[in-house]
Amino acid sequence: MAKIKKPAKNENIIVRPPVVVVMGHIDHGKTSLLMAIKDFGTLRRESGGITQHVGAYQITVPAKNKSQGNRKITFIDTPGHESFSAIRSRGAKAADFAILVIDAAEGIKPQTKEAIKHAKAAGLPIIVALNKIDKPDANPEKVKMQLMKEEVVVESNGGQVPALEISAKTGQGVEDVLEMILLMAEMANIEADISKPVKGVIIESYQDSKRGATATLLVQEGKLVLGQAIGTDSAAGRVKMLENFLGEQVKEALPGDPVVIIGFEQIPWVGEQVSAYNNLEEAQANIKKEEEKTEFQSEAITAGKTVLNIILKVDFLGSLEAIKEILKTLPQERVILRIAKAEVGDVNETDIKMAKNTKGAIIAFRVKTNKIAQAMAEREKVRVHEFQIIYELSQKLRELMEKALAPELVRTDVAKMKVLVIFLTEKNRQIIGGKVIEGEFKKGFRLEVWRNELKIGHGRMLTLQINKKTVEMAKKGSECAIQYESDLRVQEGDMLVLYKEEMRRGL
Repeated sequence: MAKIKKPAKNENIIVRPPVVVVMGHIDHGKTSLLMAIKDFGTLRRESGGITQHVGAYQITVPAKNKSQGNRKITFIDTPGHESFSAIRSRGAKAADFAILVIDAAEGIKPQTKEAIKHAKAAGLPIIVALNKIDKPDANPEKVKMQLMKEEVVVESNGGQVPALEISAKTGQGVEDVLEMILLMAEMANIEADISKPVKGVIIESYQDSKRGATATLLVQEGKLVLGQAIGTDSAAGRVKMLENFLGEQVKEALPGDPVVIIGFEQIPWVGEQVSAYNNLEEAQANIKKEEEKTEFQSEAITAGKTVLNIILKVDFLGSLEAIKEILKTLPQERVILRIAKAEVGDVNETDIKMAKNTKGAIIAFRVKTNKIAQAMAEREKVRVHEFQIIYELSQKLRELMEKALAPELVRTDVAKMKVLVIFLTEKNRQIIGGKVIEGEFKKGFRLEVWRNELKIGHGRMLTLQINKKTVEMAKKGSECAIQYESDLRVQEGDMLVLYKEEMRRGL
């Protein structure tokens, strides 16, 4: 009997590393978990403990026995701050699985819910990591019940979502997380064809002062090598240099690998798909010429509104997108925010000139101001607002918008008194008795006289008495007497309204 030949294994098909996106609320331990998984020497803590841009990192998990080879996992660390919702969403779309990190003591927070929404929208299987289990007030069962309300049912409650109790601080349960990722990857049979044309997604991009346009790429198909012509919808170039996440130069990158690319002629936009081309001219020809659309650059000025021009200089395009998302949340009923310029890179002389000409504000996020620009800013009295934390940037923008407004005269009613009796009438003064029906009647405020629901004039309160004793204030429900001064005669049944006026700025 002839033996049945097994189909020859296609050597171009490889088992690629699973790509895992780490999501969750701010300060719940996403970065701490990554640091516990591997000593990421390049994984620095950001200002305020917040990761301010997307980063990709890869680890090698040693085999448990000789029959298995070492296995790799690629992690995408997404920001946890609410302003980076769009970046989290984009990170999820590049991944195979999502780790949802939740503080077992604090439980589900707003960004936890957003992370769940993004993972579900991308069709990502979720692994729940109940972190900080070492805290005395940790309550994992309570968190599992909260997850059920978000339609995330963990295995112990009859669902299919793994939930692991961990402590990134002590290392408890971290190895279990890695094993769960590898088990789910094996079951999903994650493979890629390295013979296919290169495909990938831009994870981050920025302008390096020495190396030019720089981008972090997650390879998804094919084999990326030095010298290849590549392009996105916004940028093209030839791969001049490849670096792994540790900053080491490499000659090639396979599916599942995150690499830094030097060689783009322009900065590609984050989230764009990268493709390989036969030559640079072909890659350049595929750049879309559409102008960038922005909600903030309309030249139309609505009647009754003020325009605040801003010049945005940021460290990464991901940061720029996040800041634009923040701008959308600021009230613009009275002040329109208009981005006169938005780009990656340090503040330079051109920015100072533009700020002076447009009377705009320079917003510098995690970038520096060069020395020439600093001197020019001092000479031209242009202030550069520098920030490391995005919510501080948001607060400053709100302040600048309020300052841009002309002060407004605001009236506030303080109290009302109904006139019950007229005790005395002289040339321009009266002694009036009445009852306070609203607020607190006291001296120092303006006074209006209303008759039959119509304002008939103004007056001034000279003295205030209760039971013939001078007082500073008469509360609601009190009967009191006032000495009233005005050419206007008050009658029984009139309403006296105390009010104040003040100049205010506000959005």
